[in-house]
Amino acid sequence: MSFEHVGLKTDETRKLGVMLNEVLANYQVFYQNVRGYHWNIKGENFFSLHQQFEDLYNRAHMNIDEIAERILTLEETPLHAFSDYIERSKIKEAHNVSDGRKAAEGIVDGYGTLIRLEREVINFADEAGDEATADMLTSYISEQEKSVWMFKAFLG
Repeated sequence: MSFEHVGLKTDETRKLGVMLNEVLANYQVFYQNVRGYHWNIKGENFFSLHQQFEDLYNRAHMNIDEIAERILTLEETPLHAFSDYIERSKIKEAHNVSDGRKAAEGIVDGYGTLIRLEREVINFADEAGDEATADMLTSYISEQEKSVWMFKAFLG
């Protein structure tokens, strides 16, 4: 089956699937990093950061599921092995981070990577006429940019 009947070209949906899998891989590593920050945070900002990190990983979890389902909708296969995520992710694993500033820096950097990747997919999706993919990722960026602003404000 192809998407020609709804105005999307099969070669473009395949490329979108590859691009979305790159976003998915980065999101999975980001998600796991934020879980680690949540679990391991210590210090005077524990209570506020612990809750912030939980909110972030819950949002990331929902976005990951939507990305995987969009890949399936485009009749591609979402990556699902951690080895694939690590191999493809530009976001690197964070190990044993318990310092609030270091965790906040990791979030700012991780969101920066995700936002850049999402913008690339949005541009390609717009060219391909795939409003659904573009709209999904555009909604993520708005929320992510606000989080970047807030964590940068925390960092001073």
